[in-house]
Amino acid sequence: MSFLKFFRGGGTHSAEAQNQAERISRRSNGLGELSRQLAREGGCSILDLGPTSAANITYFTNLGTRTYTEDILRASREPQYLTTTAEGQEVVDPDKFLAENLNFEAEQFDAVLCWDVSDYLSESLVKPVVARLHKVVKPGGLLLAFFHTKDAGADAPYHRYHIVDRDTLQLQRMPVSNDPNFKLQRVFNNRHIENLFREFGSIKFFLGRDNIREVLVVR
Repeated sequence: MSFLKFFRGGGTHSAEAQNQAERISRRSNGLGELSRQLAREGGCSILDLGPTSAANITYFTNLGTRTYTEDILRASREPQYLTTTAEGQEVVDPDKFLAENLNFEAEQFDAVLCWDVSDYLSESLVKPVVARLHKVVKPGGLLLAFFHTKDAGADAPYHRYHIVDRDTLQLQRMPVSNDPNFKLQRVFNNRHIENLFREFGSIKFFLGRDNIREVLVVR
């Protein structure tokens, strides 16, 4: 059984059909390693932080897992989470955002799929969101995240990730990609990534050929 949480403004079936032709396939070593561990353990709980994908839900359901979905990037664009700094800059308030999002029990999840959300989140949210994920992942649990390399370029499109099989993904360009709020916000190097996940137990890097660095983190 899957447990889903949908946010206002989420993707529709018509939008998904419209972008079907734009999907491109890529191999994911990080997903392959995560899939093998989940298949061995069975009965796991998964948190998917990207736009809702029926393919992902089906894939993990077939592995005997429970899937929870939160499109946190789109949710973070809701105006009620904005605040103004003393310098007059409008930013996302992490306390307001986390009071209503990612509200799960401590150590609830065996794995989290972050995809490349961290590259697009507002700066004020990145570290607080990772800290919340550390809280909700079980000891020994896994977190899979993708990071763009500097060669990806500032106009790297935002994608929905669909799982095809154990180590294959389809990337579907999202219609929101032309919205400046969904532009690539930063490029992490390895040191930045290691610092971001410093509270976790271990980290493993996989370098791809499409300007994406995969990271599998163990809690």
